[in-house]
Amino acid sequence: MASLIEVRDMLALQGRMEATQLSARLHTPQPLIDAMLSRLEAMGKAVKVTEDADGCLSGSCKSCPEGKACLREWWSLR
Repeated sequence: MASLIEVRDMLALQGRMEATQLSARLHTPQPLIDAMLSRLEAMGKAVKVTEDADGCLSGSCKSCPEGKACLREWWSLR
């Protein structure tokens, strides 16, 4: 299990990562990583960056069966 400092260090080394990537690299359950990232965000140490829907080729993301699965959320340090 990873600590809050290990999550912060991984973000510092990689620049930006998705929560699923952090979970896999640190061998830590996804809900715990999500909680740690939320805590880092509350402390002002990390920021969540959501991709814009500009990359949608068809422009019909609202009716897409995948929903917002194509909109990725990245985490990085401030």
